[in-house]
Amino acid sequence: MATENKNLSNYDKATIPNAKPFRFGIVVSEWNDTITEGLYNGAVTALIDCGAQEENIIRWNVPGSFELPYGAKKMIQKTAVDAVIVIGCVIQGETKHFDFVCEGVTQGIMHLNMNYDTPVIFCVLTDNTMQQSIDRSGGKHGNKGTEAAIAAIKMIAVGE
Repeated sequence: MATENKNLSNYDKATIPNAKPFRFGIVVSEWNDTITEGLYNGAVTALIDCGAQEENIIRWNVPGSFELPYGAKKMIQKTAVDAVIVIGCVIQGETKHFDFVCEGVTQGIMHLNMNYDTPVIFCVLTDNTMQQSIDRSGGKHGNKGTEAAIAAIKMIAVGE
């Protein structure tokens, strides 16, 4: 597994642009909320640590991960954000539903990145078990939300 020997929460603050002038949107799936709340908290903590102002972090909730691309699109269209982080968690079940949801969300986010000038950062866990998601949302592998926040800051800088 890709994160087995990596802590998702580690970053070198000296290599990150100051986030103070930026506005961030975060669209959070309510499905698997114990995981998505951990990811959200990791993202916000990292953004603030890198200089973002709390009032410049806007949160919208959507019912599930499949709705994340639409939520991100509407956030880009209706608010003045410099980047959007989409946060979700899809855990493998006994049916192909997992594959369809993961593929749809991935393609939707890619489509937004190709068609808008606002970066949309993919922070959707697609794990086989709940334990793997726990490990990546503040557990033994750190927090993917932290990694997404750092990616958002860096991508804003790419577009400047």
